[in-house]
Amino acid sequence: MDLQETKWGVMQKIMSVSKPGLLEKIDKLLDEEMIVGYTVEGEPLTKSAYNQRLQKAEAQLKSGQYTTQEDLEKEAESW
Repeated sequence: MDLQETKWGVMQKIMSVSKPGLLEKIDKLLDEEMIVGYTVEGEPLTKSAYNQRLQKAEAQLKSGQYTTQEDLEKEAESW
């Protein structure tokens, strides 16, 4: 089965769902798994992966693990 056939099959199943709770779960899953951006290396990022990276970055900021603009400018002088 190719991608288009799979999409069509999924759409038909979704159209036949009558439970609001199930549709909400499907919607939430799609929201979490849709690509919302890309890494510097060009790798796709899902919403959940993006949020994980954001939480990690916030934790690094709180623990003082960051480089200031001033430090970057000093480092760039030696390039």
